[in-house]
Amino acid sequence: MNNADFWASVRTIIAEGFTPEGLYKLDSYAVQFITGELVYQRFSPQEQHGCSAGGTTNVIASLLAGAEAGTDSQDQESLSDYQRECQLGAQQEAVIERWAKAVGLWTDCVEDSLPQSLGEQIAEGGEAVVYDHGSTLIKSIGLDYFIQPIFALDRITLHNTYFPETKLTVLGFGRDKRGEFKIIAEQPYIEGQPVSDEEIADYMRLMGFELKNPRNWTYTTPDIYLSDMHDENVIRSNKSDTLFVVDCDIRINIPELRQGGVRRLTTDVIFSD
Repeated sequence: MNNADFWASVRTIIAEGFTPEGLYKLDSYAVQFITGELVYQRFSPQEQHGCSAGGTTNVIASLLAGAEAGTDSQDQESLSDYQRECQLGAQQEAVIERWAKAVGLWTDCVEDSLPQSLGEQIAEGGEAVVYDHGSTLIKSIGLDYFIQPIFALDRITLHNTYFPETKLTVLGFGRDKRGEFKIIAEQPYIEGQPVSDEEIADYMRLMGFELKNPRNWTYTTPDIYLSDMHDENVIRSNKSDTLFVVDCDIRINIPELRQGGVRRLTTDVIFSD
């Protein structure tokens, strides 16, 4: 199977409404992705492993979003970049929603359902609401910073790649009372203390990142853009004195970000022999 055949197959599964046969085929693609038989060239090999670490749900949703990420139409040619982003985002949301409902991974009203089933709300940030689930946290993650689900899913993949100790496992999807799309993910709970900006900078330097903008705690490599690395998102474990990144804005560093990035976004796949 080549790249064109693969995406034609995925789009047929979408068009046919996620039949049992289509769902079985999606599951088989996810297995091939996780085992490395299907190579998703959007990611490095390590990043593909990070996507897999987010669970089968993360893998399939990433592929479904990828199927819609490049579906430009003539109608979109007259749109502004922002309007086009919103339209692509809405298409990706709709496809993931239909799939999640077909496999029982959809929550209609996350504010009402999550506290009842998973734990009480303990925090709320710019894009996520956090619920206490004992030894783990449940996060209801919005698209405020991304618009398109594919980029929010990329963030989970990249977080798992670079900060595997606090990996995010995608449990499902839903909408809040305002109708806004949410990714529901689970993350280990780390009890610890905040650390200084200087300690964070030293930690990132050891990982090969360069400080670009201290005002918004931005670090980069030619491949990765990383920001929001402040003392509320990086903590020192009470048990091991180890630093853990529990939240950050992490993206593929493309030239358009103007931060020295060299990556190009693609949804091409190849199948290994």
